[in-house]
Amino acid sequence: MSTTTCQAVAFLLSIVGLAGCIAATGMDMWSTQDLYDNPVTSVFQYEGLWRSCVRQSSGFTECRPYFTILGLPAMLQAVRALMIIGIVLGAIGLLVSIFALKCIRIGSMEDSAKANMTLTSGIMFIVSGLCAIAGVSVFANMLVTNFWMSTANMYSGVSGVVQTIQTRYTFGAALFVGWVAGGLTLVGGVMMCIACRGLAPEETNYKAVSYHASGHSVAYKPGGFKASTGFGSNTKNKKIYDGGAHTEDEVQSYPSKHDYV
Repeated sequence: MSTTTCQAVAFLLSIVGLAGCIAATGMDMWSTQDLYDNPVTSVFQYEGLWRSCVRQSSGFTECRPYFTILGLPAMLQAVRALMIIGIVLGAIGLLVSIFALKCIRIGSMEDSAKANMTLTSGIMFIVSGLCAIAGVSVFANMLVTNFWMSTANMYSGVSGVVQTIQTRYTFGAALFVGWVAGGLTLVGGVMMCIACRGLAPEETNYKAVSYHASGHSVAYKPGGFKASTGFGSNTKNKKIYDGGAHTEDEVQSYPSKHDYV
């Protein structure tokens, strides 16, 4: 798969995952009433992160938001925080990934800058997906714990009489939406990080070669230069500066140890 294709697929998966996280956070069916022992009922209850609802058999639905924050369970507040953090990080990563797409050219942006932006957005998508999965899993664990505790207290055996203590709740549709959305966002982030390797410029290693100057002297003139060797025994070289305004005799040059390298 090419870098552009991998980056585009990751971008689409991240968009779908972020949209799913937003939808799951706003849904009311995080927990629904368990109808296993009472399939025929005139009232159906379900709860979300922000409000609880009651649907009657006539089709009328009444929802009541949670008017308190401190009175809510700590686990519910933690789930809220995880989902909100995941949405915020996903939104920021989505904005960064738009400018990091290889098919979009913005000014004279280099590939190295796009590679860094792609890696940043990929990490944000991964953290966003993990936050969504963690939030949904924490809520699911809370439901399972409350379900078995309610089951243990639901039946009290006094001469075979069954007494219902409280309503049991099971998994709602929002949990499955959140799991799928978090997984898609996580996969999109991993693919973004993989695409970053294709955008990074390749490093080229050059072997260093050392050159030693031979015994040549150069005479500078306004019209050019003249090179002469320094192996002549009786030759006197001259340096001319400013068109011959100043001359000086140089000492006879002898071959040094570097001349034979």
